[in-house]
Amino acid sequence: MHDGATTTDWMPQERERGITITAAAVYCKWRDCQINIIDTPGHVDFTAEVERSLRVLDGAVTCFDGVQGVEPQSETVWRQADKYKVPRLAYINKMDRLGADFYMSYNSIVKLLGANAVPIQLPIGAETEYVGLIDLIEMKALIWHGEELGAKWDVVDIPADMAEQAKEYHHAMVEKIVEFDDALMERYLNGDEKFTPEELRKTLRKGVLQCKIFPVLCGSSYKNKGVQTMLDAVCDYLPSPLDVPPLMGHDITTGEPKERKADDKAPFSALMFKIQSDPFVGKLIYFRVYSGVLKAGDTVMCGNNRNTERVGRILRMHANQREEVKEVYAGDIAATVALKNGKVGFTMCAENDPVLLEQITFPEPVISVAIEPKTKVDEEKMANAMQRLAEEDQTFRIKTDVETGQTIISGMGELHLDIIVDRMKREFKVEAGVGSPQVAYRETIRRKVLEEGKFIRQSGGRGQYGHCWLQIEPQPMGKGFEFVNEVKQGRIPREFIPAIEKGVREALDGGALAGYPLVDLKVTVTDGSFHEVDSNEMAFKIAAAMALRSGCKKASPTILEPIMKFEAVTPEQYMGDVIGDLNSRRAKIQDMGDRGHLKFVRATVPLSEMFGYATVVRSISQGRASFTMEPSHYEEVPNNVMKVIVEKNAAAMAEQR
Repeated sequence: MHDGATTTDWMPQERERGITITAAAVYCKWRDCQINIIDTPGHVDFTAEVERSLRVLDGAVTCFDGVQGVEPQSETVWRQADKYKVPRLAYINKMDRLGADFYMSYNSIVKLLGANAVPIQLPIGAETEYVGLIDLIEMKALIWHGEELGAKWDVVDIPADMAEQAKEYHHAMVEKIVEFDDALMERYLNGDEKFTPEELRKTLRKGVLQCKIFPVLCGSSYKNKGVQTMLDAVCDYLPSPLDVPPLMGHDITTGEPKERKADDKAPFSALMFKIQSDPFVGKLIYFRVYSGVLKAGDTVMCGNNRNTERVGRILRMHANQREEVKEVYAGDIAATVALKNGKVGFTMCAENDPVLLEQITFPEPVISVAIEPKTKVDEEKMANAMQRLAEEDQTFRIKTDVETGQTIISGMGELHLDIIVDRMKREFKVEAGVGSPQVAYRETIRRKVLEEGKFIRQSGGRGQYGHCWLQIEPQPMGKGFEFVNEVKQGRIPREFIPAIEKGVREALDGGALAGYPLVDLKVTVTDGSFHEVDSNEMAFKIAAAMALRSGCKKASPTILEPIMKFEAVTPEQYMGDVIGDLNSRRAKIQDMGDRGHLKFVRATVPLSEMFGYATVVRSISQGRASFTMEPSHYEEVPNNVMKVIVEKNAAAMAEQR
């Protein structure tokens, strides 16, 4: 990204902040290939964009910083690509920057990602002296002159001062490549190392497609040096749709496995992976075609709900520019408008041969804020805006607090919610006030209790009678809620047991300490009594809720808080200050070490302690440290912190009354 001029970072927020927020689709032609590209964010708050894009991509180019090497965000995205088994190239960018070090960056890929990475290029010079690269496949040097788009370069002999180093890296590269071909391996073991560039490319491609080797390239995208050879590598080594194994889905009716080959003659199937609100055309639904052909005007089935719809316009997207096309083929990425039943992760398929493809999974949000419209006019607009944004982003959730009536929005981090509120203001013209961030606390219990619940009302005529004994006990962390019926000899008629369970489940929404949801407990109905005339479902439901609430107060209740996995990268002189600050935030340091000429620290830290951390770490390190956080697990809060949370909650409730 340079001066906010990147094609794929078209949103105002992206250009202002210099980051990618939403995945953008573009395409280009190189040699005889059409390359469909999705540019994804690196920031962990926008992990949903990466997740959905990797689900529909066949190959990826992972960009690494030539100065920083593997950054925390790169590590997260690399692991996501491992999950989806996406073949990759590693491209070490910014070789013209001050402090650029190709060899440090390459070593960080091997060490931190554990990847079987192999350089197929070496840089000639670095920083202001970066002039080109050595192609280790062809054993030639490429020297660029001029920096205009489509820059020219000369293919020359390898400079004499790098000839020995190039031979050494060429030998190491050949040794790794021949592992993927028995015939080449045999020749190599017999002392023959004279392989043609075509033999090396073909065999390297085989290893890349199996995700067993990752070629490493270098360049300076800003100076347009090395981009051309990177595009050559995309054509040479990354899979086309034909190289990818047939996609497995399920028959909608029988649930039997069903495969879809990347073939224009196969029945049509596609996966909807992104929804975008467009001010000019409405709801844009992006989809990846896996098999068959889709023409404008065709009727398709939404595999998840079996509704059929006519596809009107088909658009080929170029970031925020649209080009209308009549048809799309297997392997294409396109968008359509006005599909009522379209949702992220839904399958689009042929009516006469329906299939259900695997859906996309998204992480749960960890941070919430209260949001209020500033005027009555904004109220209606805000509801519409939030609904459309929630359709786009599966990690953005909305709920109404039943006690306070406030609208609570939840997301993956402070930046995520910042961007959501900013988009509401700019795109939907909604003025809204935002409360301070709230942590998604949970409550649980630490010991077993037996509690009686009795609800008796007599007000003339038919009364109410519900009576039960509940055994309430803690479960291992993460096990969730379990309900068991152990009533003997018909002490409570069977038809009232579901009402008791319903009462218990409803009471789980508000814990005994601060009203947070209760988790990880087992409730067993052991005994009770009933009245022939006055007992009914409502009475047992109320009795069960009363028993759970009073029982949890006696069962040594406690509060659980979300713990984040944290990593900071900082110059060495600020490392002590960063660690000191983390210790004051109840962090548990897990690991420390070197990353090139920088230091890194890994820790787990409570989310509640990390609000506003971005500003603090900038001031500690004079803006030179960076960090990333992602949800890890829940843990019990210390007693002193629990006391503060309970008091704060009680004060807030009193104020609302």
